[in-house]
Amino acid sequence: MLKVGLELFVEAGPQAVALGREAGLPVFLDLKLCDIPETVDRAVARVAALGARMLTVHASGGAAMLRRAVARAKSEGTGLEVVAVTVLTSLDGADLASLGVAGDVAGQVERLARVAWDQGVRAFVCSPREASRLRAVLGAEATLVTPGVRSGQAGVSGDDQKRTLSAGEAIAAGASWVVVGRPIRDAADPLAAARTIDHEVNAARGRG
Repeated sequence: MLKVGLELFVEAGPQAVALGREAGLPVFLDLKLCDIPETVDRAVARVAALGARMLTVHASGGAAMLRRAVARAKSEGTGLEVVAVTVLTSLDGADLASLGVAGDVAGQVERLARVAWDQGVRAFVCSPREASRLRAVLGAEATLVTPGVRSGQAGVSGDDQKRTLSAGEAIAAGASWVVVGRPIRDAADPLAAARTIDHEVNAARGRG
């Protein structure tokens, strides 16, 4: 699957999603929508028309927004799946406390996921460090998408992402998909970096 993130979408717009059709791959459109229900509803319809496979929205947008997003995605009939973002991987407990959120990160991730689940969301973005908890709570039906994934090779930085694991560790924790950006994009040899990540994922899945 190809991820089209905010930076690329701002630069290239809907044409960025067409990259998926050209490559014969589904597109994960990572826009992290968070707005009033009506605006998100209409935006979901536009994304469905583009042919994206998955679209991210913030779980913190609330129950009504999530419910409308899921309902609109289903009514469009294109197979678009709404993916609820729980807590950004750049945040830790201190960051949440500064925003007035009590408790630890994992607890907040679970609370937001439960809100989204009750509105019909079945796919979630969490860091790999919360994947095992959400898998235990939500079960096999949930699709877990984990950014904050780095290579297991020594010396690979987490950048501004604070809750990271290796690709293999993320899969072992219950991730359905791993999101890998900078470790490949910024590598001296991107193809070699991609192959390393691929090997780690396959090894974790027992494919050797």
